[in-house]
Amino acid sequence: MISGEIHGLLVLDKPGGMTSRDALNRAQHWFPDGTKIGHTGTLDPLATGVLVICLGLATRLAEYVQAMRKTYRATFRLGAYSETDDADGVIVPVADARQPERSEIEKSLREFIGEIDQRPPAYSAMKVTGERAYARARRGDDVVLKPRRVHVYSVEILSYSWPLLEVEVRCGKGTYIRSLARDAGRALGCGAYVRELRRTRIGPFTAESAMRLDADRDTARAHLLPAALALVDLPRVVVGSEDAARLRCGQAIVLPAAEAGQTGEVGVFDEAGAVVAVGRVDARGELRPVKVLA
Repeated sequence: MISGEIHGLLVLDKPGGMTSRDALNRAQHWFPDGTKIGHTGTLDPLATGVLVICLGLATRLAEYVQAMRKTYRATFRLGAYSETDDADGVIVPVADARQPERSEIEKSLREFIGEIDQRPPAYSAMKVTGERAYARARRGDDVVLKPRRVHVYSVEILSYSWPLLEVEVRCGKGTYIRSLARDAGRALGCGAYVRELRRTRIGPFTAESAMRLDADRDTARAHLLPAALALVDLPRVVVGSEDAARLRCGQAIVLPAAEAGQTGEVGVFDEAGAVVAVGRVDARGELRPVKVLA
């Protein structure tokens, strides 16, 4: 690791009305030219809230942040559909839309909890034959994306006063809250789209601790978090300096008997708590590096 380089994680509070890429570009000005930087999961322009930025070697760990559970607060507008499934699209009211009771909504939303097959919105960043779905949809192409398996852990109603329904959703990677609103509206027979959306948490990263984009450079750098937090969901293995050096050279090591019982992917740390690598442990207790942070 070269002295003076910047590595770590930064939690942004993305404002509405801009893309995640726009927010990343704004944040990049806080750091020296040439600093490697990337975000860990796109938020729609309408959405606000937690956007985790990876810097330097931490960019190699972005996928582990992306895999973390997420929490959203959303306001669904019932009684209408949107071509984009949110308030940024063309809104089509449902004539004589029925007004479901809260108990009926609660029952319907329970059908979306667990592992479900969810079709992403036509206006999304999913790729269709190498092109973003939203680009094809804007051209007027008929875009129908294949459903994919996602996990919704809970959907809690926070308030309901027709036509507005406020919910909190806890879900896994790849879940579209816009699709949830669209599908719930269809199930209720009244239509629905996302009027407001805020991501309040990704794993241990919360909106309360997030940086605003109007912060200055020194404040932003002071809020950098260690790359190790990207691996909080993985089992933890601590190695000494000699084993750390071997792993950084791409060599396998044999774990002590006390740690050899776990198999699969693990986060590997040195005795000072810094990330050495992500590794995979086999049944014999041999640990091979998968991703190395040198």
